[in-house]
Amino acid sequence: MQVKTTILTLPEEELVHPGNRACSGCTLGIAYRIGLKALGKNTILVVPPSCLTVLQGLYPIAATKLPSLNVTFASTAAAATGVLAALKTLGKEGINVVGWAGDGGTSDIGLQSLSGACERGDNFLFICYDNEGYMNTGVQRSGTTPQGALTANTPIKGKLQPRKDVAAILAAHNIEYVASTSAAYPLDLYDKIKKALTFKGVKYIHIQIPCPPGWGFEPRCAIKVGKLAVETGLSELYEIEKGQLRHTGASRKLMEKRKLLPVSEYFRSQRRFALLSKQDIEEIQENITRRWEGYFDLFDDIESSE
Repeated sequence: MQVKTTILTLPEEELVHPGNRACSGCTLGIAYRIGLKALGKNTILVVPPSCLTVLQGLYPIAATKLPSLNVTFASTAAAATGVLAALKTLGKEGINVVGWAGDGGTSDIGLQSLSGACERGDNFLFICYDNEGYMNTGVQRSGTTPQGALTANTPIKGKLQPRKDVAAILAAHNIEYVASTSAAYPLDLYDKIKKALTFKGVKYIHIQIPCPPGWGFEPRCAIKVGKLAVETGLSELYEIEKGQLRHTGASRKLMEKRKLLPVSEYFRSQRRFALLSKQDIEEIQENITRRWEGYFDLFDDIESSE
């Protein structure tokens, strides 16, 4: 059984230089810093155009201490496959190849190459940091933008379509490890990255990244907003290991308590949901309640069988 990491056992070595170009309150900085600690020195990053390329900056003043290959929007997974081939040709082993892309470069523009890599069984880790929109180009909607959210190109009624469940799409490829987590729970993220590296083939980790300017909240509230997403049941912390779903951390505690916060608290925390009506919120709450009642029943069955 994997021992859970605590703040006292987290590695002290930093693989990110002090200072970066992220927005104030950006939780990608938290996920990136903790994620690199989990990945370690022997890692090559593959990064498409995204907020992460802004955060890292450009050579020779990049924030990261790791080699990072900047690639085109659609080719993160394909480029990671190429890096694997190059390492094999050079006879180099023990190096983690990691694609680290935003939701646009994962759920939309990059989904084709990622799906292909999963089907081939290429051995790399793909991390999607999901700030639920194309934030560094002006806050346009992406496939993972929630229904009803206001963006630059959904300014009147908000986004009309439900969000893509990218983790479920990747799990449907029958890869060995898929995990969902949040920058508001960095130790959960750390442990899932460490665990992912023990599996072969493509491994996928989806991180919710609260975004102050894109979502419309004060930078000081970033962690609070991220935790509200989980505590209301709208976002989940879980892992799917060889097809078996298991909730972790705060989401598992929700199942033990059998009590969620009202989703209206999450929506009230952000200006992007200003146009949601009372009826809209009630319908979303019904969907969340129905989904979690299924989890509660499954949890009870598992507990009674143990």
